[in-house]
Amino acid sequence: MEAKIQEIKTKNKTFTKKKKKAYNEGFTGITNIIANIILAVSAIACVFPFIFVIIISLTSEQSLLEHGYSIFPKEWSLDAYKYLLQSGGALAQSYMVTIVVTILGTIINVSMVSSYAYAISRKGFKYRRQFTFLVFFTMLFGGGMVPSYIVMTQVLGLKNTIWALILPLAFNSFNIIVMRTFFQKSVPDSIIESARIDGASEFRIFTKIVIPLAIPGIATIALFSTLAYWNDWFNAMLYIDYQNLVPLQHMLMKIEKNMEFIRQNAMLSGEVMSALPQESVRMAMVVVSTLPIACTYPFFQKYFISGLTIGGVKE
Repeated sequence: MEAKIQEIKTKNKTFTKKKKKAYNEGFTGITNIIANIILAVSAIACVFPFIFVIIISLTSEQSLLEHGYSIFPKEWSLDAYKYLLQSGGALAQSYMVTIVVTILGTIINVSMVSSYAYAISRKGFKYRRQFTFLVFFTMLFGGGMVPSYIVMTQVLGLKNTIWALILPLAFNSFNIIVMRTFFQKSVPDSIIESARIDGASEFRIFTKIVIPLAIPGIATIALFSTLAYWNDWFNAMLYIDYQNLVPLQHMLMKIEKNMEFIRQNAMLSGEVMSALPQESVRMAMVVVSTLPIACTYPFFQKYFISGLTIGGVKE
């Protein structure tokens, strides 16, 4: 059985190499040079905005007021990050809450989505159409915010608990569709039947055979889930009142609102207002909230591309 699994993995790798070779052969000479130039310009256009945001976050507020945004600022400063660090333990606590929610939520989401998608991807599952219909139906229609709030707070009693940040995003219909397609295209029925003949249980087939063959698809939905949990602030606004359970995104929103309140307070003197790094702090918030998740993307990129393109090319 292990040999057959390895054979399927080898075939998938060989097929991917053939696709890359056919793609490279389609670009030769001047066409290849032009394509590389276009891709390089596109890559710079994608990366430059984030680099520019980092530069602005390191620019002094006075320089921004006098000279505006610039790639080469007149004066560098860390005032924006010092202002954020004034929150001290609250900001660190929000970081920890976000990390815990992201890791735990991603594990739960991937486990639920992959098991559900595997079931509806198998033709032998008796109620495959009914469960597939439920997935499509929830993609088109939802219960609404008020019923969801009532269920979370009064029925489940999850208000001001960490599960209020995890469970609302733990089951995603789009991820199920992606994984269902992946299972149908990458896990042949023959290898599952062979395992059944050898006496393997369904759980063992799923964990020992299906999961190793579906790593690219699982990495893809794991990335989707990680981004959703990391960027989530709405559920915290609805269900969290305790300061020690506020996630990062919601904490940054609170800091932004506090700055806006100070700016609009007519009782403040002009000297105090000039000491507030308003524009650079906004950019520093973007860096603080985006940089950690951006650094993890390269580790998912290989599997992400493979997971999204599965089934897109006919063998």
